[in-house]
This record gives sequence, C-alpha cells and structure tokens, in this order.
Amino acid sequence: MMALPRFSRQELLFSLKSFTAAMLALYVASRAGLPRPFWAFMTAYIVAHPLAGNVRSKALYRFGGTLLGCAATVVLVPSLSASPELLSLALALWTGICLYCSMLDRSARSYVFMLAGYSAAIIGFPLVEAPAAMFDTAVARVEEIGLGILCATLVHSIVLPQGLGPSLLGVMDRALGDARRWLGDLLGDGPGDAGSERIAADRQRLALEITQLRLLSTHVPFDTGNLRWTAGAIRTMQDRIAALTPTLSAVEDRLEALAATTGAVPDDIASALARHTGWLDPQAPGAAMEETRAAFLALADGPAASPWTRALRVDLATRLDELVAGWRACMALRGDIDVGLAGGAMPPRRTAALGQRVLHLDRGLALRSAITAVLATCTCCAFWIATAWPSGSAAAMSTAVFCSFFATMDNPVPAMHKFIVALLWSLPVSVFCVLAVIPLARDFGMLALCIAPFFVVVGCYMARPASSLAAMGMFFGVAGTLALHDTANADLVSVITSNLALFVGALVAARVTALVRSVGSDWSARRIRRATWRDLAELATRPQDASARDAYAGRMLDRISLLAPRTAPGDGKEAQATARQTQSELRMGADIVALQQQRRRLPAEPLNRLLTELARVFHAQVAGTPASHALLLPQIDRLLLDALDGDGGRPAIAALVGLRRNLFPTAPTGLHP
Repeated sequence: MMALPRFSRQELLFSLKSFTAAMLALYVASRAGLPRPFWAFMTAYIVAHPLAGNVRSKALYRFGGTLLGCAATVVLVPSLSASPELLSLALALWTGICLYCSMLDRSARSYVFMLAGYSAAIIGFPLVEAPAAMFDTAVARVEEIGLGILCATLVHSIVLPQGLGPSLLGVMDRALGDARRWLGDLLGDGPGDAGSERIAADRQRLALEITQLRLLSTHVPFDTGNLRWTAGAIRTMQDRIAALTPTLSAVEDRLEALAATTGAVPDDIASALARHTGWLDPQAPGAAMEETRAAFLALADGPAASPWTRALRVDLATRLDELVAGWRACMALRGDIDVGLAGGAMPPRRTAALGQRVLHLDRGLALRSAITAVLATCTCCAFWIATAWPSGSAAAMSTAVFCSFFATMDNPVPAMHKFIVALLWSLPVSVFCVLAVIPLARDFGMLALCIAPFFVVVGCYMARPASSLAAMGMFFGVAGTLALHDTANADLVSVITSNLALFVGALVAARVTALVRSVGSDWSARRIRRATWRDLAELATRPQDASARDAYAGRMLDRISLLAPRTAPGDGKEAQATARQTQSELRMGADIVALQQQRRRLPAEPLNRLLTELARVFHAQVAGTPASHALLLPQIDRLLLDALDGDGGRPAIAALVGLRRNLFPTAPTGLHP
C-alpha cells in the first residue's frame, strides 16, 4: 500500500500562504474585470518564498522588470508591426540583452533584467499577429502581474511572516565558527596530515558561507523585523570575515615553512600560540587582545639561524597581529548586530562595504547564454512564421522563458529535460481544470475548493529543494494553461494545441542549449582560474589601495566556492591540488597589494621590475602560454635582503616572504644576494 506524502509544518505553511495569496489575487483580478486573471494567480506563486524578506525583494524587482519589459513592448511593437520577422528578431535580441545583463548581477537585482527580457516575450510574441491590441494587452499584463505581486507580498508579510534573521545569522555564525576552528586546528595540530584534512574542510565551508552571506544580505533591507536596520553592519561583517581568510591561510603556510626550515615549529612560537588562545573567545576583554598582539609581535625578534628564518618570523608575527585585529573587529561587529536586532541604535559606518561587487562574474558565459537565447527564440519564430502555426507565439514565448530560467547552470539540459517531463505530466491536469473544473464551478468558493488539492500539494513539493524543479514544472504546466486561455471559451483542441506549443518551445530551447550553451565543469573551472590570473596581473600592473585587497579576497573566496563542486569529485588528489593552488592565489593577491602599498619603503626600480615581471607571467597564463618565472626568485630575494637590512618595514617583508612561498614553495631556504 502506497504511503501518503508527509509534509513538514514549514512546507504546509508556505503552501497554504502561497495558495491564499494566489486566490486573493485571482479574486481581485476577476472582480476588476481583467482579461486573464490567472496571470495574477500564477505571479503570486512565482514570487513566493518561505522568507518574507525574499518575497518583498523579489516582488519589487519582478515588478520593475515587468514594467521595463512592458515599456520595451510598447516601443517595439508599433515600430515593427508591419514586419513580423523584424519584430520577432527585435524581441529575441531584447531577451538576449536582458539575459546578459541579469547574469552580470548575481544578487536578487538580476530579477529586474531577466523579467524585463521574458516579460517582453510573454507580452510581445502574441501581438506579432495582432499588433492593434498592443497597448491594452500590455497594460492588462502589468496590472495582472502587479496585482499578483501585491497580494503575495501582503500575505507573506502579514500572515506568520518568517524573518531572514535566523537563516542569515546562522550562516554568519557558522562562518565565524569555521574561521575560529581553522585557527584552532592550526594551533592544536600544526601542519600535520590530520590537521590538514580538517583545515581543508574549514576552508571550503568558509568560502561557501561567505558567498551565501553576500547573496542573502541583498534581502536584508526588505526584512520584516529589526534585521533590516543592521544591513550596514552585516555588509561590513562580510568584508571583515573575507579579509581574515588570506591571513589564516598565510599563518598556516608560514608555520609549515618554519617547520620545514628548522625541523619543527620553534619552541617560543609554539609556546606563545599555546598560551595565547583566550583572544578567540567572543567575550575576551580588550586588554587581553592587546597583550596577545604584543606577544605575537615579539616573536619577530626571536632567535633566527638565517635571514630566511628571520624573514619567516617577521612574516608570521605580522600575520598573527593582523589576525587578532581582524578577529576583534569581527566580534565588535557581531555585537553591533545584536544591538540592532534588539532595536538599539546602530553606529555609523564610515567605510562603504564591498557588497556584491566582489562576486565572480563570467562575461563570456553570460554572452554565450544570451546568444543561445537569441538563436533558440529566432529558430522557433522562423518555424512559426514559415508554417503560419496558430500557436507559434506560445512556442516562441516558451523558448525565451526556458532559456532565461536555466541560464546560470553549466549544463542546463538535464534540468530542462526534467522540467519538460513535469510539463508533460501536467497536461492531463491542465485539460481537466480548463474543461471540467472551471466550467462547472458556479462561484469563486467552489472554484477554490476544486483546485486547492492540486495546488496545495504541489506547493508543498515546491518548498522542498529536492523536488522543487519537478513541482515547478507541474505548476507552470497547469497555471500557464489557465493563464494563456480565455477559460470561459476554451475547448479541447485549443488547450492541447497550446500545451504542445509550450512543449515544442521548451524542446527547441533544450536542443539549442545542448548545441551552443552547455559546457562541462572542467571548462567552467578553467575560466574561473583564468579570471584569477587576470586579476593578479591587474593587481601587479597598477598601484592599489587597501580596499583592493579585501575585494580580491572576497572574489577569490567566491571562486573557491564555485570551484569546489566543479573539481573532479572522484579524484581526491586533483581536488586537493586545486584547493592548494587557489589558496596560494588568494594569498598572492593580498601580498601583491601589500607590495603596492609599500612602494615608498622599498627600492623603486627593483620593485617595478618585479611587479612588471609578475604581470607578464600572469598575462601569459591567461593567454594559455605559461612563461617561466624562475627569474622572479633572485629579484624577490634581493628585495627581501634589502628590507631585512634596512628599514623595509614588517608589512613589506611579510609581502615578499608571501610571494616567495607562493611562487616557489620548494625553493632553497637560503636567500640569493
């Protein structure tokens, strides 16, 4: 006997709120006499989310995108109505341009551009053969979609709203906990194999959590609780946690280098690290922090048998001091956030947060996705115009929407196929709803009771990540059919024909995507690595300020989180090698920025030669013709000896040591004069 599905309280609550909002939108749209009230119904589901802040931000951005798409339709349709071919091409190009722009913004704001693209397709393609109804249709779609957005926002914000706070603060505290564990593993186990395994896990989790924190924080200003008043502190916290990571990685590397150079971590360093651990406590007093910083800085003057050992000591002391200061800033920010959550006044932020500007963007992949959307839509339009297919507009519209929905995936085809299968399963339900349920429903209450079982169950499955894609396919199949038809006059032939058009459009999108757009994980990983080399070359080419270091660190952490699932999961050695290399590149960017900032304390001509050669090496890697960088070692060593003998300053020494370790990890321990 088949067991009935069991849903959690949160899944049921989300589904019931979504259905209530959708029925409210449907009722108001029907009473207002809008021509396609089920557009309002469908929109209320599309903007639904378990978190109220996400609903409100999606609602704002979606409505903005819909207005922009409507404006594009109003401009394009009258201008090109005499030529269906040119009008179809213009709508396809508009969809591609908007998709390109949306992929260059990985925050919730990307909804504006994506919706602008396929809203124009949804409104415009049905008007290719009937341009006279352009203005009335465009206004009606905006009214219906706006009504659905308004109803969803009201219901999810008023009825048992679920704030963003627990989710966002959970990610933030896990990130701080992983950073603390990373350092604790280093201090407890040193550079041993067991410790390295735990540290590697901490690295990847920390990178992923910082990226999640940046993406979640875009919804903070729309939250329904006091969390929205802490938006500035949360954005600053993201940057501070990201800035800790290259320092943590550098401390790990310098401890390994000291152990390899002297046979073991020197006793005074090991003793200082073991004694001074209280600063990791969030409640640690400021005096304890200052005492710890003084103890760590004193390690630079410890016994050293060679200039290289001395340089390593100076570097380690500098990094540990940065680490304590950075951790103290994070704890202070965490306290400020708690004050804001309790309703207290937040201290002003003098430094602008980096926000989503540091996230990795792949313009090449965005362009490829845009070209795919244009080609697929034009293919569908060409077939529609050549055959005079009555339902061709629905196929073209479906193609544009499908290409936009799945554009962010490396290989969208499997997900597209899964969605298409769900659409096929939805066909009998669509026919039943349009031809049996709606004609027999004598009033609105009876209609709600008849369609509630299907939409409530599907809504529960939409709340589950594992089944959300198939559930969305089922929902769009049924709700899309209701939205596309005049339900009072629909017949079996028109319903089946329009659904087949949706399937044809989806299949065209999947096939063109498979030919043009689908890429492997290794292809994406190589592009991410090349973007990193391009950034390193840029850092070496021109002077940088302090924000460049934090921006590069944030971008590299995002790339680490993107590389992790794309690195041969079955090959542990390759994954570890990639992880080590990305950590080295993360540290290298911080060291190059530090060298740029220390120009006045180092000989100008040798430093310029070093930075120029570094830029040449990274540009060659971007071009796919790696150049030898052996000449960099004597240049680094001479600058390092000058800094040790003169007044180079600890930051300059630390940066040069970092470059030597990152570029030449197996180089001899002796410095070449």
